[in-house]
Amino acid sequence: MMMMMEDQRHGEGEMEHYFKKPFFSSFSPFLFVLVLLPSLVLVFLVCKIDLEIPWRTGLDKDFSSLQSSQLHSFSNNISSPKLLEPAALDLNGQSFPPPIEELQKIERENKEANGKGATSRISRIKRYSKLKKIEENLGRARAAIREAAQLHNLTSIHHDPDYVPIGPIYRNPNAFHRSYLEMERLLKIYVYKEGEHPMFHEGPCKSIYSTEGRFIHEMEKGNLYTTNDPDQALLYFLPFSVVNLVQYLYEPNSHEVNAIGVAVSDYINVISNKHSFWNRSLGADHFMLSCHDWGPRTTTYVPLLFNNSIRVLCNANVSEGFRPSKDASFPEIHLRTGELDGLLGGLSPSRRPILAFFAGRLHGHIRYLLLQEWKEKDEDVLVYDELPSGISYNSMLKKSRFCLCPSGYEVASPRVVEAIYAECVPVLISESYVPPFSDVLNWNSFAVQIQVQDIPKIKQILKGISQTQYLRMQRRVKQVQRHFVLNGTPKRFDAFHMILHSIWLRRLNIHIQD
Repeated sequence: MMMMMEDQRHGEGEMEHYFKKPFFSSFSPFLFVLVLLPSLVLVFLVCKIDLEIPWRTGLDKDFSSLQSSQLHSFSNNISSPKLLEPAALDLNGQSFPPPIEELQKIERENKEANGKGATSRISRIKRYSKLKKIEENLGRARAAIREAAQLHNLTSIHHDPDYVPIGPIYRNPNAFHRSYLEMERLLKIYVYKEGEHPMFHEGPCKSIYSTEGRFIHEMEKGNLYTTNDPDQALLYFLPFSVVNLVQYLYEPNSHEVNAIGVAVSDYINVISNKHSFWNRSLGADHFMLSCHDWGPRTTTYVPLLFNNSIRVLCNANVSEGFRPSKDASFPEIHLRTGELDGLLGGLSPSRRPILAFFAGRLHGHIRYLLLQEWKEKDEDVLVYDELPSGISYNSMLKKSRFCLCPSGYEVASPRVVEAIYAECVPVLISESYVPPFSDVLNWNSFAVQIQVQDIPKIKQILKGISQTQYLRMQRRVKQVQRHFVLNGTPKRFDAFHMILHSIWLRRLNIHIQD
């Protein structure tokens, strides 16, 4: 039986190449001026192994100019932005006046005025006071995380009955743990109710896009982090599924995707006219999530969504507008049957005879180069476009020391998580890709990054990794598994919660004023 690789999906095919550029043609330059946020104080926080707390402005600059040759070291690129002092937030020892005093004063004034607009004014002031309290709490959280980041230790000092982050797989275990605990204490998300099923409020839970569908499902189901009171929310979720928009609005072989972008644009118009929250922040405290290849381009139909909002994307490509200080990368997980059990585990290192393995279709120029150089040419580096009859793909992963994870038409690949599940050290071969949870995880400690131009040197590079170093990396792969696992009922520190934490960090970047 021939094992056919399951890469085929919407967006991977000839039609993909017709739309490689963002669709800005229908917008005037004036609209792009609106993306400037003079009312926001933008602060960026990253849990770093060197314990610096970089501010957002420097990080934006660093990543906007990244070239593929600069992406060989995750820690160097992601953890070395310029440091700027926060212009308007003094989080150390800052005291905050009780919002209720100001509210009571305004209520007395309104009673005296006894005018027609008194009630609406009180409502506005109450809403403002809630926002002010939210920002005060976030300010304290920033201060607590910043203080935790000063500890030069590879183990968190915070007590936790479930899990204590430890070791070099984290940039800063103590800062990450403090941030995670603050998220559990403060994070509240409002899910907009507008939009009709199935293009809104639903997503695929059994496909290469399963992380998109499962996240939407969990948010719709309601959990510790959701609220039905939008005034209490720190974040606002736009629950459209790009996968379902493509399924229901895209006409196959038409090479026309405008209907998808227009649907998203119309949706933003609806919620911005019905609610005040989008206009209050110009979308900066709103987020969307997509694992589809067309997810990034779909957001270009709404400039504020593209430039201001938190875009949570599998295809985190900095060369196509992904900004790590604002946008979040999350893993592409291919659930072929939808089952979540039995996905983890592999052979011990001593029982893995294969140096490196890859099998997959010819999608994109990186795979073309890989197949051209290594396809069925080496007994240590096994590369196939189609597995021979009788050979199991999963068994090959579990017998390999290193698993090659080249990008296809887009930068993300489900093979990264497949390798982690099989306890095989992932080898990322990509350009301009920001791996998932990079602001927390130190990918250099458990993965290998190989430049595209070094594809002919794959065997030399992997052979150059000592046995001791390989064993360390393989143990760390097993340790980091928990952060990439999907559970029927989400568990602390699993993939669902790590995605939430990435979004939480981006919310810490901004200070919203009404």
